Amino acid sequence: MAQKQELIKASFQQHCRQEADTAALAKLLAATLSHYLVQSPQNHLNISLEGDLGAGKTTFARHLIQVMGYEGKVKSPTYTLCEPYSLKTANSTFTVHHFDLYRMRDPLEWQEAGFEEHFDTPGICLIEWPEKAEGTLPEFDIQIQLTAGADENERTIKINAMTESGASSLKEIELK
Repeated sequence: MAQKQELIKASFQQHCRQEADTAALAKLLAATLSHYLVQSPQNHLNISLEGDLGAGKTTFARHLIQVMGYEGKVKSPTYTLCEPYSLKTANSTFTVHHFDLYRMRDPLEWQEAGFEEHFDTPGICLIEWPEKAEGTLPEFDIQIQLTAGADENERTIKINAMTESGASSLKEIELK
C-alpha cells in the first residue's frame, strides 16, 4: 500500500500555453532525471511519450534531451526508429535512446532491429508511439501523456510514475 501512495504522489499535470512552457516543464523533468542518474549511474529508465499526432511528443523529447546536456541537433527518429544521444554528467556517461515507433507495422520490428539491448544499458529509453510495439516492450517507469490544445503550441502534459524507479526518479520535481 505504501508503494501505491508513493506512485500516486509522483503524478503531475501542467497546461502549457506555448512552447516555452513545454520547454520549462522539460527542463524541470530533465533536472530530476539527471539527478536520479547521477545518484545511481547504473540505473535505467523507460519513458513512454503518448499522444495523438501533433500533440508535441517530439518537441518535448527535443527539449528534454537538450536540457540534459546534448549540444547538437536532436533529430526526430521517425525514419531511423532510434536516435542515441550520449550525455555526460559529473561522474558518469549515459545514453538517451529516443525511439519513434510511428512507422512500425509489426510490434516485433523493434526487436528484430536489435533495439532490445538498449533497454538494459544505463540511461533512458524515451519511446514515442509505444502502442505500436504493444506487448513487446519492457515495463515503463514513467508515462508522459501529451494532449494538444486549441492552438498549435498549446498542450496539457501529464507525467505519471508507473514503477517504484519512476517514482524515485520524479520525487524531486517541483512544478511551479
